[in-house]
Amino acid sequence: MKRADFRCLTRLRVRWAEVDMQKIVFNAHYLMYFDTAVADYWRALGLPYEAAMQRLGGDLYVRKATVEYHASARADDALDVGLRCARVGTTSLTFEGGVFRGEQFLVGGELVYVFADPATQTSKPVPEALRTLLQDFEAGQPVVRVAVGDWATLREPAAAVRTEVFVEEQGIAREDEWDAADATAIHAVVFNRLDQPLATGRLLPLAGGGTQTGRIGRMAVLRSMRGSGQGARVLHALLDAAWARGDTEVLLNAQRSAEGFYRRLGFAVRGEPFDEVGIPHVQMALARPAGR
Repeated sequence: MKRADFRCLTRLRVRWAEVDMQKIVFNAHYLMYFDTAVADYWRALGLPYEAAMQRLGGDLYVRKATVEYHASARADDALDVGLRCARVGTTSLTFEGGVFRGEQFLVGGELVYVFADPATQTSKPVPEALRTLLQDFEAGQPVVRVAVGDWATLREPAAAVRTEVFVEEQGIAREDEWDAADATAIHAVVFNRLDQPLATGRLLPLAGGGTQTGRIGRMAVLRSMRGSGQGARVLHALLDAAWARGDTEVLLNAQRSAEGFYRRLGFAVRGEPFDEVGIPHVQMALARPAGR
């Protein structure tokens, strides 16, 4: 088994609580490592697990878990845990896993899940939508799509994401979340293969300083999807729309907790931090790249 065999890899560092008196990982913790990788695998598929299983009409239950040991991980090791769907049966899914320290293969694993009715816990056929999604992901095919359009077209999915993130999670008052600017904005929404919205944002026009400046705002990603690249997909779609209409610069007010995300995508801080709806923010800017 090689590290390159896996599209989905989870980075972990061995904690002191996970090692025995010999300072090697206690054997049972490798199942926890694989279970952590399973959560990242669903994220890579663009599936918020609970909502997706409800849409699919079932749930997954572990039928068998096996671990094969080749070498030991030690305290403070940085590990990559790979996971792949090796087989989709009539009612079951078989996943193969590998734990790596660099390129060294340490531990292998196999997890067999049964798709079942959660009320009766009796098996049922794996839905075709899930079967196709797993096969396409392992084949390197895209598993999400980005829709760009006006508020009339994207209001329902965009509002669903913003309500979950801003109103329910961050506690922003509903009357502060919705404004008349939605009607004139360009909106972007990321959808998964089940047509569930995962992330959203909007682009407003803002003229000033003799240049055509756009403003991006209301960037929101479902909690379970953060770290899977959905926010970057929204941002790139909105930036493409801004450059296509001739904007020379784009501004946004970033929550301080997301400042690093925007920096990695080329934005720079402009001005001093400020509060907006009780949350620390900072203005950030990105100039139109040469050739766009």
